[in-house]
Amino acid sequence: MPKMKTHSGSKKRFKVTGKGKVKYKRPGQRHLLTGDSGNQNRKSRKAVIVADSDMKTMNKLMPYSF
Repeated sequence: MPKMKTHSGSKKRFKVTGKGKVKYKRPGQRHLLTGDSGNQNRKSRKAVIVADSDMKTMNKLMPYSF
């Protein structure tokens, strides 16, 4: 059986933590920032953990990361 390929878009956007959770950076911090409130901008600076319901999809996209 050949190796499965990792999805190249997801390997650029997601990182696996030491405990096996997947984190990513929230979108919306590049341009057109004047319309957002300061609260939105502050919240989008932090990285977020992928929800448990999406972990099955993440396992298909990055099969050898876990």
